[in-house]
Amino acid sequence: MRSAAELDFSSIYKTFRFRRLWRAEQRGMLSDAMTALMLVTTLRVTPLASGCLTGALMQLLFAVAPTRSLSRTAAGWRELVRGQPSPSLLTMLAAMTLSGCATAPLVQGTGLSSYDGLQQSDGKITKSRLHVKKEQVAAAKTINIAPTLFPPNAAPTLSSEQRALVANAVNRALCISLSDRFEVIAAGRPADLTVRAAVTHATETDEAAAGVSVAASIGTKFVDMGSVPIPIPRVPIGLGELSIEAEAVDRGGRQQAAIVWARGATAFFSSPRVSKAGDAYELAGSFGEDFATLLNKGESPFGGVGFSVPSWQKISSNVGLAPKYAACESYGRSPGVAGLVGGKLGFPPEWTDDGANSAATR
Repeated sequence: MRSAAELDFSSIYKTFRFRRLWRAEQRGMLSDAMTALMLVTTLRVTPLASGCLTGALMQLLFAVAPTRSLSRTAAGWRELVRGQPSPSLLTMLAAMTLSGCATAPLVQGTGLSSYDGLQQSDGKITKSRLHVKKEQVAAAKTINIAPTLFPPNAAPTLSSEQRALVANAVNRALCISLSDRFEVIAAGRPADLTVRAAVTHATETDEAAAGVSVAASIGTKFVDMGSVPIPIPRVPIGLGELSIEAEAVDRGGRQQAAIVWARGATAFFSSPRVSKAGDAYELAGSFGEDFATLLNKGESPFGGVGFSVPSWQKISSNVGLAPKYAACESYGRSPGVAGLVGGKLGFPPEWTDDGANSAATR
């Protein structure tokens, strides 16, 4: 009789095929679902999206041309349907999805004291026209932030509560990021610079499409996809857009920096939230960081490598801890971990963000 130490349980596991078959079946089910999703997306996007996205999806699904590159694409898709995802195919899917997303229009309003001297300065997914007087901005030590304006005609489909939440997200992001360089003073009090911003255009997020994207993303986490993770892009329908203009003026009211900014949500780099204001809310934070970078560094935020290590105060403020300056308390604390988890689960920002802190002293 063999001892327990001599028993080879691994051989039993190797001959027990239920687990392997179960994984293969799940991969097949998910691949069928992804195939159906791609087909529906292609049909829905055809009248809305640019020809590059629709044509690429049709070629990917049906391999209409007998070229060598397209044959590889078709082979990669067949591997995906069989449950063997191809990394090259996934990379191509990402590129095609991004190329099909519409670029947000750069909408100029009437809120800036001057539009002279604005120069085009675009990022990879952002459009902007801006200017900054570097020496004058560098000499400033204190700054305050006027309440961001979000008139109803800039986004007629959003409710007043949603517009207020987006406007407050702009102010909060500005306050946190500007704290790296300036002493932030309460709004209405004298400061070397005053920031004024206004939303000029925003489109709603398609809640149904966002819900499908969230469900697809969550569903893949319960299925073993093998050694290669499969990123699930958002359905490229009804992605929100945001356009904002802002300026920084000195004590005499002279403009020292200005920007007209626009960005649209993307299928791969934006988190779907089941709310009409979902994308506008997320893009509001991106604008706040970009304009703060323009003032902090005195140069376009779209130059260089596009990445910098965040300061400790910025990290702590973004996770919901007390901000560096009391003036930022008036915009409420960041949702922190609850907001991060809620965003991954597709919760509306109205559920996770308490908005402005009316009790705080400005």
